[in-house]
Amino acid sequence: MTGGVLVSFGLYLLHAAGVVTGGTAGLALLVGYLTGLPYPLLFVLANVPFFVLAIRRKGWDFTLRTASSVVFVAIASVVYALPGVLGTLTVEPVFASVVGNLLIGVGVVIIFRHRSSLGGFNIAALVLQERTGFRAGYTLMILDGLVVVASVLAVDPLLVLVSALGVVILNGSLVLNHRPDRYLGV
Repeated sequence: MTGGVLVSFGLYLLHAAGVVTGGTAGLALLVGYLTGLPYPLLFVLANVPFFVLAIRRKGWDFTLRTASSVVFVAIASVVYALPGVLGTLTVEPVFASVVGNLLIGVGVVIIFRHRSSLGGFNIAALVLQERTGFRAGYTLMILDGLVVVASVLAVDPLLVLVSALGVVILNGSLVLNHRPDRYLGV
């Protein structure tokens, strides 16, 4: 829950500033900007295809934990977005990108260390890390970078650059803090 709260608050900051991030969370934000569809629905739907990979490669325990994390972040994001909780914030984009992505990065490390993920790209990155040793943070930086590049379709180019900074911060924190030989919450 701690990781989910941090991720949700980070996403709230990014959304308040109109900044995007990577992964299925960033993809859901981007599609939401383009279509107006609700973020929680898009976030859950974007994760569904990756659950097959999780079941096959990581097992049911991991998959159920991941599903719980995905649903928690989707629900918590709605709660944070409600005006009655935090109100409508005006957040400077660089601040939102730096702080929001740091919060997301710390939240993801907590979630990873407890044998869970936020689905989507996280599952693929963890499976690749286990099979090849290529660090999950690097895989996610590549995939997240692609999402940020695609965000040029819906976001001002300056915000795309700010978002790219956020992707480097988020995944840099994962590269530095998530290693398979460290604590795994067992």
